[in-house]
Amino acid sequence: MSESSAVQQSGPVARATGGVADGVPRSDDLFGQHRGPLVVDDDFRVLDDPVEQQTFTQVVDDGGQPLCESVLMVQGMYCAACADTVEDALSGRPGVVSAQVHAATRRLTVRWNPAETRVSDLAQAVGRTGYRLLPMQQALSVSQRLAETRKALWRLFVAGFCMMQVMMYAWPAYVTEPGEIPADIDQLLRWASWMLSLPVVLFASGPFFESAWRDLRQGRVGMDTPVSIGILVTFIVSSAATFDPTGPWGQDVWFDSLTMFVFFLLGGRYLELKARDRTAGALDALMNRLPEQCDRQRADGGFDAVSLKRLAVGDVVRVQSGQAFPGDGVVLSDGVTVDEALLTGESHPVTRARGEAVVAGSYNLAGAALVRLERLGRDTRFAQIVALMERASTDKPRLAKLADRIAGPFLVLVLLAAAFAAYYWWQIDPHRALAVAVAVLIVTCPCALSLATPAAMLSSAGALAGRGILVRRLQAFEALADIDTVVFDKTGTLTQDRVVLREVRVAPGWTVEAALQAAWPMSRASLHPVSRALAVAAQGQGAVAEPAGFDDVRDVPGGGLVLTGPEGAVWRLGSARHCGLDEAQLLADGLSVADTPCAYLSGPEGWVATFVMDEGVRADAAEAISALKAAGVRIRLLSGDRLAAAQRVARQLGIEDVVAEATPERKLAEVEALQRAGARLAMVGDGLNDGPVLARADVSIALGHGAPLTQAQSDFVVQSGRLTEVVQTVWLARRTLAIVRQNLWWAAGYNAVSVPLALVGWMPPWLAGLGMAASSLLVIGNAMRLARALPPLSHTPTR
Repeated sequence: MSESSAVQQSGPVARATGGVADGVPRSDDLFGQHRGPLVVDDDFRVLDDPVEQQTFTQVVDDGGQPLCESVLMVQGMYCAACADTVEDALSGRPGVVSAQVHAATRRLTVRWNPAETRVSDLAQAVGRTGYRLLPMQQALSVSQRLAETRKALWRLFVAGFCMMQVMMYAWPAYVTEPGEIPADIDQLLRWASWMLSLPVVLFASGPFFESAWRDLRQGRVGMDTPVSIGILVTFIVSSAATFDPTGPWGQDVWFDSLTMFVFFLLGGRYLELKARDRTAGALDALMNRLPEQCDRQRADGGFDAVSLKRLAVGDVVRVQSGQAFPGDGVVLSDGVTVDEALLTGESHPVTRARGEAVVAGSYNLAGAALVRLERLGRDTRFAQIVALMERASTDKPRLAKLADRIAGPFLVLVLLAAAFAAYYWWQIDPHRALAVAVAVLIVTCPCALSLATPAAMLSSAGALAGRGILVRRLQAFEALADIDTVVFDKTGTLTQDRVVLREVRVAPGWTVEAALQAAWPMSRASLHPVSRALAVAAQGQGAVAEPAGFDDVRDVPGGGLVLTGPEGAVWRLGSARHCGLDEAQLLADGLSVADTPCAYLSGPEGWVATFVMDEGVRADAAEAISALKAAGVRIRLLSGDRLAAAQRVARQLGIEDVVAEATPERKLAEVEALQRAGARLAMVGDGLNDGPVLARADVSIALGHGAPLTQAQSDFVVQSGRLTEVVQTVWLARRTLAIVRQNLWWAAGYNAVSVPLALVGWMPPWLAGLGMAASSLLVIGNAMRLARALPPLSHTPTR
């Protein structure tokens, strides 16, 4: 095998399994096990480049078999029928395990066996259907978007310019009586209109014909098929009337309607594309924020501009102001101000000093900064976030799948309705039969129906992602909107993930500050959560002056800490037994608190202080619980902690239903029992445990940026850990479903009104084109309302 062939047959996943020895596949042979003849078109060759594949392909384990999963953009897609065409082109091919295309985002997620096929083979298969597969970064690049926009604008300009001229030539026929225009002048106006309609049909209408031809070659009816038939029939009949004015079609000249509805359709499609960029584009912008290249420092201190794909761990890079960090690394400059909203949910800029860490995807906000890279590519947290968002953007919600299933048969009915209309009107008025049939073909395109659900859910996902809330499944919006119960885990969810000092009870003659100062030398020397809480409290009180003459601290396993002071005085910090105290007597004397974690401090004279600890309820927990109750949601607390500890938290937050001391099995049983009783519930946890419970709930939400994103079972990840954002996510889900219903009702109502109007001849073809474009724009525009910033909690409506 030649060196070039070896490169074409390798990939990023190829590094996963080691070499070929004794029949064991090597990493660089994982993609190269396909031994068929290597015939790769130059346009597709880049997809097999191992460096390029790192950006869109990862290894997945499917029952012990290493498979590859790639996420690519499909260029040339416009509707759900296009998505079906691409899926059919890949499904059933050797080596293809699954293929799913999301029509609204134009993303393909394909899982394939590298032993049987290559990405270039898949791209060629899709290419034969008339579409093109591109890596995400290339498809969403500025140059690519500008090229697509420029071509769309040229088509729109040609259609608009020719339409105006044709309308000018057609105007006399509308304002004069039959016979007032001399025959030679009338024929001249027809020829002028015909000449101006040619660019509209041959150039401006190109996307409709290409899409329809692709669908027909695959044996299916797409959304552009009725439109293309309407354009062709109108042009052919009008051309026949122009070439033979005395023939059977001599009076049927529709060049004005033809150019007008092509202009309206192109205008609507262009505006729809721009609106789609503002909905799904919000996700695209977040997922593609890494720069294409950055400045890497040379050994002599100079800098070279290199592609991100050529960076390696240990490189020192210079990140300019306004640029995203290309990888996780350590700051080498004096300091840097960064925006980490996507990664942590923290909306305010934070300052990182020399030696502190910065993360890939966060923005440098002030001045150039030097960073030594420690993690790149899929090893970064940003890559995990992108993987989640890509998975969400290719997910098809249930309502979207239903709309797509309806769209196919609906298009067949459209063609039958148009044929019936032409036949019916031919019996009544042959000259109107053509106009009615064309109007039916155009007005009934189900574009609005197919866009109704994905446009709204993608808009919401983009709005949440901008606040650091990640959506793993678009279908979860529908489930979250219908919940009537929220089940909270306690530790790390309603409470902080660390203990805090709640109260200090001291012996006579002692003050709280003095007790903390006495405990400070011991607490600062231990990493135990209670010791850390006491150290933080002492620092907050300013009680951190270390007494002179104290020896080193000793740690007594299972007991606490011991410190020997001047003249052999012994100080102890820990449990009552460790401090030589009678806990029952302390309780009886009111010097301790029952069923509450306490630490004791004793000195040479005995008991000095009792430190009453608490997990610390989150600052926004009470507000969030109150808002959920106001929204008609029942709240339950499900905890593995002691009953007294769980009830104490529940009392502070006004939660009445509490289940404590629950094992993971019992938690799962409780959730299943609630569901059998008819509850539609959401489970809120820290994302680090209780995987079965999170997976069993109707919808699950994980809190905290410490959760392992690639393993969490949750549908939503609230990276900031703020419970108020859980409430806002519920509110946005309800609003999203309301918008989806509005869109579906609009799409159904539009067709229910427009089709009869077209059938009875009250809707000319140009108005049908305008109505079709307006219906799609209305659906997209309605969905764009969801992209606005979430309201403050105090303004969040209950329903």
